[in-house]
Amino acid sequence: MTCAELEILLCDYVDGTLRAEERTALEGHLSGCVACTQLAEDVTGVTAFFERVPQPEPPAELLTRILHHAPIGRAAAAEGLPSDPRPSWAKRLFGGFFQSWLQPRYVMGMAMTILSFSMLARFAHIEPRQLRPSDLDPVKVWQGIDDHSHRVYDRAMKYYDNLRLVIEIQSRLREFTDQDSPAQQRVVKEGSQQ
Repeated sequence: MTCAELEILLCDYVDGTLRAEERTALEGHLSGCVACTQLAEDVTGVTAFFERVPQPEPPAELLTRILHHAPIGRAAAAEGLPSDPRPSWAKRLFGGFFQSWLQPRYVMGMAMTILSFSMLARFAHIEPRQLRPSDLDPVKVWQGIDDHSHRVYDRAMKYYDNLRLVIEIQSRLREFTDQDSPAQQRVVKEGSQQ
């Protein structure tokens, strides 16, 4: 047995929970190694000291404080909040307003929202630039939105009108209406003669 192995098994040896073959190997190493023998004596002395020391009585004030803060700790643990009764500097400064917003699920949601909007802006060819006070004028904002929406609508209608399917449907409808026109004219003439 090596000194490192002895250090691993020493606590079990002092507690008396080692198997017989491990205990004999450990005792054989202790008989030949002075450093490990000294370590074993120190550990045994500390254990014996702790057994002789009387159990300390906690002060009544400590029990009162524990009982006073215990319901807060359980309620905080149920809500997922820290059980420390002292508020943090952020909570003292903002009154806990941002505490719910700083939960990991909200932070991740906000990060994904920002990423989504930045991707949409990139695909829409919106160039980021520094805002000026004139950019925030409500009249100019409304005019920009109105102009942009009309341009988008015009582009969509132009694209729709130029689709091959739409052109085919429109041409077939014209053919059907042109074929029905002579028959309708004949019906109208016959109705007026009667």
